[in-house]
Amino acid sequence: MSLRPSLRLAATARRSVAAAQTRLAGTVPMSQIYKQKGLDQVTHPDIIPSTDGTPSATQKSQALIDETSQYMVTTYSRPPVVFTKAAGSYIWDAADRRYLDFTGGIAVNSLGHNDPELHQIMSFQAKTLTHCSNLYFNQWVGELSKRLVLLTRERGGMHDAAQVFVCNSGSEANEAGIKFARKVGKVLDPSGKKVEIVSFRNAFHGRTMGSLSATPNPKYQEPFAPMVPGFKVGDLNDIAAIPGLVNENTCSVMVEPIQGEGGVTPATDEFLIALAKRCREVGALLHYDEIQCGLGRTGQFWAHSHLPKEAHPDILTTAKALGNGFPIGATIINAHVGEKIKVGDHGTTFGGNPLACRLACNIIDRLANPELLEGVKQKEQIFEEGFKRLREQFPELIKEVRGKGLILGLQLSEDPTPIVKAARERGLLVITAGVNTLRFVPALTINEEQIREGLTKLERAIKATREG
Repeated sequence: MSLRPSLRLAATARRSVAAAQTRLAGTVPMSQIYKQKGLDQVTHPDIIPSTDGTPSATQKSQALIDETSQYMVTTYSRPPVVFTKAAGSYIWDAADRRYLDFTGGIAVNSLGHNDPELHQIMSFQAKTLTHCSNLYFNQWVGELSKRLVLLTRERGGMHDAAQVFVCNSGSEANEAGIKFARKVGKVLDPSGKKVEIVSFRNAFHGRTMGSLSATPNPKYQEPFAPMVPGFKVGDLNDIAAIPGLVNENTCSVMVEPIQGEGGVTPATDEFLIALAKRCREVGALLHYDEIQCGLGRTGQFWAHSHLPKEAHPDILTTAKALGNGFPIGATIINAHVGEKIKVGDHGTTFGGNPLACRLACNIIDRLANPELLEGVKQKEQIFEEGFKRLREQFPELIKEVRGKGLILGLQLSEDPTPIVKAARERGLLVITAGVNTLRFVPALTINEEQIREGLTKLERAIKATREG
């Protein structure tokens, strides 16, 4: 059975979309811009001029920010730049300056920005059916659920994956996982004692009250305390502590195979295997949060795909790359969980809408492609080689390289904020994670030349902060 949905795309339509994307990407080369302005790109790496001759590099962005920011809730601290268009691994600001994107929209745009196939699907489905509510079936929510289950099994992940709940975000996917676990615990133990949920320090599971309660970071939790009761916290990779942490009152253990926001810290295979064994012993569910590290980012379809079946999860959550920028999340469960979830136990208004689900059908098919996954592993090596050279140049700054595939982190000895700013000034977008960690989660479709370009910009940014 072919897992790729029929898109009904004429070859001419594909070519027209690709041509439009090429035109978008084909702005004046940066080397030509520097030459026109009498600048040398090597000796003046800080200057990223606009392609439209704007006198002030930040004038357009700042004008837009000044006009609208007062109407926005200030839940984010943003740099003074406004992005307006993108293609592949590049993104442009309001002054038409081009940036290489090593953030991938925080591991969201795994197929890159403005993908032509997704354009066509979005356009066609928007003209057909975008929403009908979950009071009724629609074609694509069922198709996506089927594909997620089958692809997960075929690519070595969660061997007993059975059913899917489709929602709108990662936090919602984890909320569903939390609710499902509590329901299973109460079915198994009607006394109501089996309700505890275990998570780990430096984890990030979301900002809603349930997912926030599983995110043991005082910065996030204290303004909204008290948290939802019944959550316990352990230390990642502490095998010896597992028996005391997970007991008969535990209904679920939530863990990221690679902690993303917490500093790109992998859980060891030994730890995950021991954790799964203990969960089986006490009748607790094992919940893998692969919202950031899943769907091809490690070079496997799921980050846990290499583990033995006995270490596979009962609940698996995903979002981010699932929609490549369109809001969607999903909670995958096995039959042990599914048979205990009844009509009315959970719901969503927008989740499972046919537009998001049709897009996701195409996306997961492509992210499961063995050639793409092998390419991720090859690109990891290019990053690793570049990081090795940087460590040799800046041994006092770069302490450790962590991660796998294209979810990588550089652990620094100091606050990376100046480096992030210097990199942005040189046309490179990078982000942070945890404490003093630079995080790299670019599109999985980024090419080798672009990786090397970004590493060169990063090197110049670090040098600039050392000289200053």
